[in-house]
Amino acid sequence: MSKLESISRRNLLIGATALAAGSSVMADTTHNHDMGSTGLIDTTFDCLKKGQACVDHCIEAFKNGDTSLAACADMSQEMLAICSATSKFASFKSKHLKALAAVCAEVCKDCEKECRKHEDKHTSCKECADACAACIKECQKVI
Repeated sequence: MSKLESISRRNLLIGATALAAGSSVMADTTHNHDMGSTGLIDTTFDCLKKGQACVDHCIEAFKNGDTSLAACADMSQEMLAICSATSKFASFKSKHLKALAAVCAEVCKDCEKECRKHEDKHTSCKECADACAACIKECQKVI
C-alpha cells in the first residue's frame, strides 16, 4: 500500500467520522433546551479532530519504532470514544448528558495530562491537550 493510499484512507475515515457525528448533531433538538450543549458539541468535535490527529501521529511514531507515545495513544483513544458519545448526547439534549459530561471531563483530564507530557516535542499532543482543556470547561458548564 502506498503512502498516498494510506493517507486517503485515513482522510476518508476522518471524514466519515465527522459526517456521522455531524449527522447526529442534526438529530432531534426539540427537548431540554438551554442545557449549554452547543459549546459542548463544538468542543467535543474539536477534541475528535485534534485527538485523531494525535493518534495518527502516535501511529507514525510506532511505525518508526518509537513507543514512547503509547500511553498518549491509549488516552487519546479513550477520549475519542467519550467525546463522540458526549457530542451525540449533547446534540439531542439527552437527560443523561450531565452524567456523561462528568465522565467526559474526567477522561479529558486524563488525556490532557498525558498529552502535556509530550507537548514540547509534538505539536499534535499540545493541540490535543488544549482541546481537552477547552472541553473540560464546557463539560463543567453542563454539569
